[in-house]
Amino acid sequence: MTGAEGGTVSALRAVRIATPDRRLLAVDGPVDVLLEDGRIADIAPTGALPLRGEILDGDGGWVIPGLWDHHVHTVQWALAAQRENLADASSAAEAAALMADAPVLGGGRRVGAGFRSNRWTDRPELALLDARTGEVPTYLIGADVHSVWMNSAAFRREGFPAPSDGVLREEDAFEISRRLNAADPRIADLAVSDAARRAASRGIVGLVDFDMAWNAEAWSRRIAAGFDTHRVEFAVYPHDLDRAIAARLATGDPLPDDPRGLVRVGPLKIISDGSLGTRTAACSHGYADDPHNHGVLTVPPAELQELLIRATGAGLGIALHAIGDLAVTAALDAFTVTGAHGTIEHAQLVRHGDLARFARLGVAASAQPQHALDDRDAADVLWAAQTAIPYPLASLHRAGATLRFGSDAPVAPLDPWQAIAAAVFRSDDGREPWHPEERLDVETALAASAHDGTDGGAGLRPGAAADLVVIGADLATAGPRTLREMPVGATLVGGRVTYAV
Repeated sequence: MTGAEGGTVSALRAVRIATPDRRLLAVDGPVDVLLEDGRIADIAPTGALPLRGEILDGDGGWVIPGLWDHHVHTVQWALAAQRENLADASSAAEAAALMADAPVLGGGRRVGAGFRSNRWTDRPELALLDARTGEVPTYLIGADVHSVWMNSAAFRREGFPAPSDGVLREEDAFEISRRLNAADPRIADLAVSDAARRAASRGIVGLVDFDMAWNAEAWSRRIAAGFDTHRVEFAVYPHDLDRAIAARLATGDPLPDDPRGLVRVGPLKIISDGSLGTRTAACSHGYADDPHNHGVLTVPPAELQELLIRATGAGLGIALHAIGDLAVTAALDAFTVTGAHGTIEHAQLVRHGDLARFARLGVAASAQPQHALDDRDAADVLWAAQTAIPYPLASLHRAGATLRFGSDAPVAPLDPWQAIAAAVFRSDDGREPWHPEERLDVETALAASAHDGTDGGAGLRPGAAADLVVIGADLATAGPRTLREMPVGATLVGGRVTYAV
């Protein structure tokens, strides 16, 4: 693969179309894709048209539309590389021991991330963490970011009363994450730039940023510093809704002073219930290990409707976190009453009767296929009594819902090929597919990973955006490992090379 990163190319030479758009071609073979002003100008058999300017030689690779991650907590994802990885901790005792040896970061804190307490044989305890970590403020962020286990020194530093298990959940946990992520914007911005380059190496051309901060300021700062690696649509949270309305932010509007037009205003993000891992997702039936616990709706229906009305009136779309089936029903009810438009984020447990409502309301299902595999054992146990469909993909697609895929990074790695492989094969560890009836074909999974998902219209035809990825294997024949580890030869954003081998 030839082509310098950062340069703008006028053509891709000798590539093969990997999407259904190949059926529009008169011949079956390598083609040249001509680019002009950030868009595809023409597609012709290799050698049929003269090529001028900077050429990127595709070496017979396959070309697809650029990939998007529709759900990223950008700063938390970027900073994860600096934090102690707790994903493999098999117990609370092991996690505490890992944190005892973790490096002290800037600001005098130890921070770890990625633990899954539903896999542990013991439970978090404040005394256990204190015994291993002493007077250094120590924070262990759960894999789903809905809980944080802290020692006494951290509770004193943050001004929170310490419960006996040392665990903060939901909004209190989010507040701790906001504080940790905002510790030093310079460090965070460097981490975001480094992480963006890694994402480009996996074919990412854009993401929806759900960082729990005032993202208009953060992205203005990054653009001013020269950020140019991918496109961004950034969210606003309810605590900043008044500020967003006063600033006249509306979904789809470009960020001022952005020379490349990469950053736009995204939706209002509302979190309406918890998560499976913390047993706070709002469900019709109780959790198996706590039958009286049905989770929690964190935003009452009247308040939720008021938020949707205000946001819609101001021109903001909605991204509504709803994991349990009760939360999904309440979310669809709120869209119905208010006429708001947008997405339901996660939709991990959906009643049969709610499937068709997504399409009728024009509400997209923004799902993270890797979560189904990470959570399959927990879901089989904790949601054993549920009658709704766990982690539906094919059911939503058959019902006409728009699917948009993402990672929820850092909850899962920001790698669109993991999401695509998880959706297609529903297994990543050699076991039989989990709920194989929810598998998707690879073309649908690829479409869900392009901008705005299966109804987004991303394609490889004249006039389409020159947001492109050249890959090294044929999607039609790729097995689980090849699809998950898909080699990426080049990534282009508006014809500009953001990654090339």
